[in-house]
Amino acid sequence: MTAVVEPNPFARQLRHWRTQRHVSQLDLAIRADTSQRYLSFLEQGRSRPGRTMVVRLAESLELSLRERNALLLAAGYAPIFPESDLDTPELGPIRTALERILDGHLPYPAVVTRPYGRLVAANAAIDILTEGSSAELISPPINVLRLALHPDGLARRVRNLPEWGRHVTESLRGKALRCPDTRLDEFIAELESYLPEANLGPDHLGFAVPLRLSSPDGELRLITTITGFATAVDITLSELHLEAFLPADDRTAEILRRRAERRRNPSD
Repeated sequence: MTAVVEPNPFARQLRHWRTQRHVSQLDLAIRADTSQRYLSFLEQGRSRPGRTMVVRLAESLELSLRERNALLLAAGYAPIFPESDLDTPELGPIRTALERILDGHLPYPAVVTRPYGRLVAANAAIDILTEGSSAELISPPINVLRLALHPDGLARRVRNLPEWGRHVTESLRGKALRCPDTRLDEFIAELESYLPEANLGPDHLGFAVPLRLSSPDGELRLITTITGFATAVDITLSELHLEAFLPADDRTAEILRRRAERRRNPSD
């Protein structure tokens, strides 16, 4: 009688991530430069991978640094990617570089965030996103996603909230599909509870929704770019995102330029 081998934690995680990424055993074996037979043995718990193989599989599955550490631990190896505090002296040059990037984006707003929308840093132009918001939402620690969609935050000034708000939440849902996370699912549900019903027609382009924002100087039309730190080898840095807002028209650019001048010369 053949003994049944119970999958070990590594085998379960490997199969989970391969299934989640919709990758066949053969495709993953090719990516990781191994055989399908060996990969099958790994998923059944019949073989124990070497440390290098675990790293190759994690890279082939495009796991985050945090997830790669977890896969190493499941295989019985120590994590290889550190997780530093942003306030440590070692990351001083990174903080300085981020501040220069933020200042260089002026007069347009830009923010640096951690997972779940936690604000790390912002430039002076963030005032266009915070003005008129409740004190609770703009008191540290600030969550920029909650600030954006909460009825007491930016949302009260967003003229296309049903469309733009769902652009934000659908982006988060895409991340949740790639990397299942109960906490993220709960956060998405919270954000969606703030949004009004949307009657999106057949011409709606969810991936191309500018932010239409009311301001004392007139309506602003903003588009965003999101940059990640893909080559970081520290978990903290790898999870940072720089979101930069850009004017979608000349009028918006001029309004933001005038606002910057008023910040520099408040008495004028």
